[in-house]
Amino acid sequence: MDEFEPQGIENKAMNMLDLPTRRDESWRYSDLSALQSVWPLPAPVRIDVAAGEAAHHHLLQDAADGATAVHDYVVTVADGARCDFHVLNIGGQLGRVTIDVTLGRGSHFELGGAILGSGDQTLEIVTSVTHAQPDATSGQTIRSILSERATGSYLGRIAVARDAQRTDAFQSVKAMLLDRTATANAKPELEIYADDVKCAHGATVGELDKAALFYMASRGMDPATAKTLLLRSFVAGVFDSVADEAVKDRLEAAAIAKLEAMV
Repeated sequence: MDEFEPQGIENKAMNMLDLPTRRDESWRYSDLSALQSVWPLPAPVRIDVAAGEAAHHHLLQDAADGATAVHDYVVTVADGARCDFHVLNIGGQLGRVTIDVTLGRGSHFELGGAILGSGDQTLEIVTSVTHAQPDATSGQTIRSILSERATGSYLGRIAVARDAQRTDAFQSVKAMLLDRTATANAKPELEIYADDVKCAHGATVGELDKAALFYMASRGMDPATAKTLLLRSFVAGVFDSVADEAVKDRLEAAAIAKLEAMV
């Protein structure tokens, strides 16, 4: 038995050495101590959308309090195909979702994501969308609401290959802080090698509109209800394009329950 102990120690040391550090931009804002409990990570889930097909995927990340949940996806969208992906990231001490997408000619990828964090949670959505062929389009809409000491991060990279002419891509990132102790990180990134493209990104971080809260209070609405309504309107639209009504209702119900607990 003793002869196997050094190998076990060596393997453990190698796994620890393989852990990412904050020098890796995609892990810069993460909770690396929480990550150790699930390292090394399993292979990512592969999603292949065949030419001309349409696919719809969703993820409700609602891990238990104190848990670490990391979900990795590698998505390939073939010529003329479409993939719609919806993410609600609300659970765990560390909740991380990464999506790596490669687009074929004339294909489309759409992401609607919401991050709702409270307490000491660290919640992340990290995307990389590669426009590898001409005439492909993509859209990413991310909304974050954070309270107490929570950290919510969106890191999104769009890469346009040299031959991927007539690319059309956008990222829209907005975060709402309910407490000054919460943190929102947004890092949209464009890497463009073609010249006939249309790419746009925008990121904003704000607070609840005090004038709107005052108006609602003057009409007899209690503060918690007023805040919840404003926050629901802030994330409205993220799940509008969910094809399955049952899935849509489940995502919206989970989001509302989380918001009510946050306010």
